[in-house]
Amino acid sequence: MIGDTLTAIGTGAYAVNERGAIVAVNAVAERLLGRTAAGLVGADAHDLLHRNAHGETLPTSRCSMRPAFLAGRPAQDDGEWFEKGDGTLLPVAWSITPYDAGSDDTCVLVLFHPREVPAEEPGPAAAREGTLDELERLALLAEMTTQLTSTLSVDEALRRLVSLVLPRLADWAVIDLISERDEVWRTKVVHVEDGVPVPRRDLEGPMAPVPAESPMPLSRALRGVSSTIAGPETYERSPDSGIAVEQRKLFEATGMHSAAIAPIRGLREVLGALTLGRSERADAFSPADLTLLEDITRRAGLALDNARLYQRQRKVAETMQRYLLPQLPRVPGLEMTSRYLPAPDASHVGGDWYDAFSLGDGDTALVIGDVSGHDLDAAAGMAQLRNVLRSYAWSSLDEPPGGVVERVDRAVLRITDVTMATLVLAFLGTDEEGRWTLRWTNAGHPPPLLVTREGVAGYLTDGGGMLLGTATDRPRADGSTVLPPGSTLVLYTDGLIEAPSHSIDEGLERLRRHAAALAHRPVGEFTDELLHRARPADNDDDVALLAVRVGPRPGTRLTRSRTTRLPPGVARCHGGGPRPPGGRRRRAARARGRCAPQAAGCPGPRGPARTPRTG
Repeated sequence: MIGDTLTAIGTGAYAVNERGAIVAVNAVAERLLGRTAAGLVGADAHDLLHRNAHGETLPTSRCSMRPAFLAGRPAQDDGEWFEKGDGTLLPVAWSITPYDAGSDDTCVLVLFHPREVPAEEPGPAAAREGTLDELERLALLAEMTTQLTSTLSVDEALRRLVSLVLPRLADWAVIDLISERDEVWRTKVVHVEDGVPVPRRDLEGPMAPVPAESPMPLSRALRGVSSTIAGPETYERSPDSGIAVEQRKLFEATGMHSAAIAPIRGLREVLGALTLGRSERADAFSPADLTLLEDITRRAGLALDNARLYQRQRKVAETMQRYLLPQLPRVPGLEMTSRYLPAPDASHVGGDWYDAFSLGDGDTALVIGDVSGHDLDAAAGMAQLRNVLRSYAWSSLDEPPGGVVERVDRAVLRITDVTMATLVLAFLGTDEEGRWTLRWTNAGHPPPLLVTREGVAGYLTDGGGMLLGTATDRPRADGSTVLPPGSTLVLYTDGLIEAPSHSIDEGLERLRRHAAALAHRPVGEFTDELLHRARPADNDDDVALLAVRVGPRPGTRLTRSRTTRLPPGVARCHGGGPRPPGGRRRRAARARGRCAPQAAGCPGPRGPARTPRTG
């Protein structure tokens, strides 16, 4: 019905629904807009058609049609522009009115016709070459502030800066930055080609030092003296510095006939300079443009200053974290390797850590932990916790791992800045029969993973307890087991298993399966490949990993004559809680290679009695 109504109208007409999507259009509108009905129906009318006199997308907040559309009242205007199918602009006068289409949906009917552009009114081409009006300047500066202050990446801030000034103000954008070592680098040279910003890498690169007395525009801007309008004639005379030489080459290569150059100032120092150039546009820059450019560079300077400060802090935290991670000890019969991967997102510097050190009785202490937080404080807290743990472990040789962690937990809130942390502390040694034995306690951390040389993998779920920093002061349990010859113990942080897209149980199962498949690899290759395969693609945390492979018993040779079973106390799949009663059920489940089921999932195992630690 609405289609018949539009057909009878002798001017351009289309109807939109309550969401602003075009639902019908007449043939006159198709002809005037140079678009087919198929290309119009279903599209958002504002996004598809409405433009300002510059040919730029019009924000909905500045659309004169939108208030009447939302209020459901008639309105009209004779100073608008629609974009045609070929990208050119159509000056139009329009009117809108609510329309009863005979259904529950409310429609708005839009009628439009071409209008004459008065001689004094700039057309699209002329307007594109003119300066922005006051409202457009304010809108640009507001958008500049929003865009630049919402990122802490220098590269992203520069990209956004270029996208905001091109092609709105110029045909070329050139950014020269001064490094912390006072070296000048031409970081970006971008040209608008067919409306698309195109980088000119051939014009980027290192620059000569900033001359102290040069009166040339770019040199003055890089010293923070003043902003200037320049042209190719400015650099025609004999250059007084290396920067002047590069500027002459820039004008020759770009064909710019007018350039506006302004310093980019931070809070304490000059960070660089922004140059806007015009080559295709006929008009030159004016003092009014220079004032706008200074407002832009002032905002850019604050954003770059914040981004640089953040990156310096992050670099300090990463460096501190890496230097605090220890060198692994050399222990006969053990192969140890470790890895640390920083978070892929620059906003995360974590407190993940590992440690390994020899104890006075010949055993080896193994630690994996995670201090809460993602900043310099977390890295510093990690160092404090590591030192406290080392001291207590070394001075408490007669205590089990649980006893050591109890003392650490009591000390954390009193003598460190750590508010909360998780860790696993394990003592690895040999018993009287020469077998490798492991005793451990777990303070709220993901469970260690044990993989036999035949690829049978399971989690060490005994010895669990509360994380550090809760002030509960409860006794901590210990787990113990015998490690089969050739098996690999994997200690890791939650960044290896956690991701927003899946549960922790799914992450644990993926880690277990990949570790089992890689059991035959050398321990270094095993570790690298396990990180590559198991770490979730959408992980936003750092990862610490410690892998220990035990050798055969002293005086024996490692063979593959028969499959090594997981020792008692090792769960083939993740779980927790006591085992259900019924020895036959447990034996049958163990024979099938899995844990006996329980109502809430797979139960955790009961470990054997604690094995005395011997040298």
